[in-house]
Amino acid sequence: MRRSPRRVLARSTVPTRVARPVGPTDHVDVLVVGAGISGIGAAWHLLTETRRSFAVVEARHEIGGTWDLFRYPGVRSDSDLYTFGFDFRPWEDDDAIASGEKIRDYLHATVADEGLRPFMQFHSRVVRAEWSTPDARWTVTVEDSRTGEVRVQTAGWIFAGTGYYRYEEGFTPNFTGLDAFTGQVIHPQHWPEDVTAESLAGKKVLVIGSGATAVTLVPALADGGAEVTMLQRTPTYVMPLPARDGFGVAAKKLLGVERGTVVTRYKSALVQRLSWAACRRWPAQAKKAIRAAQRKVAGDDVVLSPHFDPPYDPWDQRLCVAPDGDFFTTLREGRARVVTDEVDAFTRTGVRTKGGEHLEADVVVTATGFTVQPFGAIETLVDGEKFELTDHVAYRGLMLDGLPNFAFSIGYTNASWTLKVGLLCDYFVDLLRHMEVGGFDWVRPDLPADDGPDAVGRRPLLDFGAGYVQRSLDALPSQGDRAPWLMTMNWFADRRLLRRGDVDDSNLTFGRRASGGQV
Repeated sequence: MRRSPRRVLARSTVPTRVARPVGPTDHVDVLVVGAGISGIGAAWHLLTETRRSFAVVEARHEIGGTWDLFRYPGVRSDSDLYTFGFDFRPWEDDDAIASGEKIRDYLHATVADEGLRPFMQFHSRVVRAEWSTPDARWTVTVEDSRTGEVRVQTAGWIFAGTGYYRYEEGFTPNFTGLDAFTGQVIHPQHWPEDVTAESLAGKKVLVIGSGATAVTLVPALADGGAEVTMLQRTPTYVMPLPARDGFGVAAKKLLGVERGTVVTRYKSALVQRLSWAACRRWPAQAKKAIRAAQRKVAGDDVVLSPHFDPPYDPWDQRLCVAPDGDFFTTLREGRARVVTDEVDAFTRTGVRTKGGEHLEADVVVTATGFTVQPFGAIETLVDGEKFELTDHVAYRGLMLDGLPNFAFSIGYTNASWTLKVGLLCDYFVDLLRHMEVGGFDWVRPDLPADDGPDAVGRRPLLDFGAGYVQRSLDALPSQGDRAPWLMTMNWFADRRLLRRGDVDDSNLTFGRRASGGQV
């Protein structure tokens, strides 16, 4: 079920499936960078809802982004899949919290069934992009990630569906004595193919970290027979939730699969928003509710305090999900334990904590976070001048001031990533149609004057307490203090801003190639 047509050009007048795959050096109207969730979503919208030519370039060998990269045991969603799935292809599986394998299968089926793969060029890393206002086009340098060979491609637009993680390198602190450790050290972002949960049976595995990855790994490794210890510096809120959405199962039976999944998507988005709002409004009560849910699954014998008493309020950082309470069941059954302390140093046989405890380990998993890399680290120039991302402000969470014909996609931090991606893509194709109708070749957001009455204040782009975000704020653009410069984390507010509001406003400058003039 799709949304109703919006203002600029009626859906019935837009031919579908008019685009044709192009060669790796051909000019395209839109160059989509990345074949993960965002890139796949953008490609579908461009193919189905516009007349524009496009290509998708992907630095890796396959689609899926993080869902193809992450292969550690137990990898799964930390969001409800009814909202994490695309709005144009509802999630039909009964599992609302799904395995990485199911998510990869879903993405592959989407790309195959929607005819998107012919538009994708793999092993193609964008390293440089130069914008020319007189020509109204980007000149893009693309590097073959296998050979280093370079080619040049031109495009009218760039859509950066790159997320914000650096795929080549996860984050690992500079642990003292790491070289002395004689066991194996693994970062979950680069999990070895020959290491399975079963292959670690009988071994002592130390998982360092407390986020979603660690909470996922601990029960998966314990199920494989490993003796697991999770060492965390700071506790995290871990919420037991059903792996299956009973409402969704019932809705599909009652309304049919298509309508049932759409209804469940809206229900889940509303529940996510209300839960977040309640946690922010009544943090003390939220803490009590989370503790009660934990105790119900963990039983009376598991010591929850201080290991599950974060020094911050719920949703200052993202809550971790334990589907069907698997993490707490593992603790209750004695197949894993949690230690809350800091690493003092690695030893030959394990890790010594600052509290003086020595944790023996055959394998250490450093689930210590990600390295943030905005927009794929593309070197960007505008009319010969280097464009410094950190000097600029996000417009509608999609573009940056001063940067023409460049869109990006960053999802929600307090809800499913794909909810935001769908809205951004909707607005993007409407903007393209607005430019087509008006005969415009380029558009650029421009901030109001810094010293005027409408001056926009600046805030961090991601107003979020996660360590990987806080470490990287200096490398990110900013957001403003009011719409449309806010990077909102509210799907319902964004629906009004991106889907129902006007495409054009006083913050956008439009131009044409022939005259080079502004409108």
